Amino acid sequence: MSEKNRGDGNRSARERLQQQRERDKAREKQRRVLIVSAAVVGVLGLAAVVGVIAAGGDGNSGSDKAGPVVAPTGATEEDGKPAIPTGKADAPSTLAVWEDFRCPACAQFENVMRDTIHELQASGALRVDYHLATLIDGNMGGSGSLRAANAAACAQDAGKFTAYHDTLYVNQPPETDDAYAKNDKLIELAAKVPGLDTPAFRSCVNDGTHDGWVKKSNEAFQNGGFRGTPTVLLNGESIFPTKGNEQISPENLKKWVAEANKGKKPGTASPSAG
Repeated sequence: MSEKNRGDGNRSARERLQQQRERDKAREKQRRVLIVSAAVVGVLGLAAVVGVIAAGGDGNSGSDKAGPVVAPTGATEEDGKPAIPTGKADAPSTLAVWEDFRCPACAQFENVMRDTIHELQASGALRVDYHLATLIDGNMGGSGSLRAANAAACAQDAGKFTAYHDTLYVNQPPETDDAYAKNDKLIELAAKVPGLDTPAFRSCVNDGTHDGWVKKSNEAFQNGGFRGTPTVLLNGESIFPTKGNEQISPENLKKWVAEANKGKKPGTASPSAG
């Protein structure tokens, strides 16, 4: 190899390296990841969780228009915040969870706290209102947050929201893999929920029936002053990653709910779907 060719090759390698560094830097800026020092103690022994900071923009992955707002069956809206309620409608305490199906910290929270939340719901102690956001789409690009949230809303129509919600988190792809942007993948996962994979569900997913509703929910998230996902509020008070000086954990959530419910009767009335 001539000296000239060798020099050109070295310059090209340096240029490629510099370009890669610039791309990596831009990517990190776009992701805006917040490392939260939260020792989440539970069955999985989670030592820390990662929450994604809410960035600017609408978070709707570049979609032109929101389209019609078609709320899923049984959805509620209080103070302009669309939600899917689960558990006993008249439970004395309410857990509000703002989450994104592409968010790895949301999956960590759900996978650690799931059994405890279901237990508290079944006893009538706790109702959970799920608010769906598309933060990762807005921060990283893609449409998996929106597509998965629409599919979850379609599952709500079928009375299968909780089971499908949990399935999406158990099977969540890596954050950089926008697998949930593919409706076929979301329909494939529906097969894991008995009775969900029906022509009506498939049509709802493929038609994006609840896209407008999901985007309205994400706008409420963007306008709510929340720092990132997941945002978890117990009776309006933030408990993630801590409540006061106490770290969130399955045991502490049970204790906090018991303290809030002292002297109150458990709920008995179930939501219409979910």
